[in-house]
Amino acid sequence: MLYAKRNIYTFFKILLIIGFGYFFWLMLKITLEYIPFDPEVSFLMIKQTEVVERPEYLIFFYTHVYTSIFVLLFGFLAMLRKDFGFKKFHRNVGKLYIFLILIVAAPSGIYMGIFANGGILSKISFVILGVLWWFSTFKAYQLARQKKFKAHQQWMWRSFAFTLSAITLRMWKVIIVYLFHPNPMDIYQIIAWLGWIPNILIIEYLITKKQI
Repeated sequence: MLYAKRNIYTFFKILLIIGFGYFFWLMLKITLEYIPFDPEVSFLMIKQTEVVERPEYLIFFYTHVYTSIFVLLFGFLAMLRKDFGFKKFHRNVGKLYIFLILIVAAPSGIYMGIFANGGILSKISFVILGVLWWFSTFKAYQLARQKKFKAHQQWMWRSFAFTLSAITLRMWKVIIVYLFHPNPMDIYQIIAWLGWIPNILIIEYLITKKQI
């Protein structure tokens, strides 16, 4: 029975790695659209008001886009909790993940949230997401410094749940557009919340059940 459970666990872990690899590749393709700098491609095409009227917007935008792809990768590697034969690999990757979020990715994300599409509801959601992302990551950092590693692990999972919103909000967008064909601005109001709330609810459930 124990052997069967281990096989099932290994199977789902492999599926998780494959699934993340696929979605990470999709996110990487989106990131590469913004290389070299071009303020008139993809998402920026519908943000021309900010691009023209707020010179700092592009700085925050590119900062967020270019760092978030590394945050996704480092976060996933840290969650695997493996050293892969390298000394202190898990710890060093975790440090990079925390540093990028606290100093760069979350602050730039909060700024961008203020100018999010979809009206005030979308703006509120993205700003809350950015603040919770920063706070959960900072809490994980504090607990690691205090050597409270179980609590640190749980807060890192919370942080990574918010990190994964970059993927899940796009998944929800595809599903909602395919099923309901709503107004484009209405989509932003929906996915702004769906992108991260289910993620953190799942993590809280797993923490409550002592699964992580």
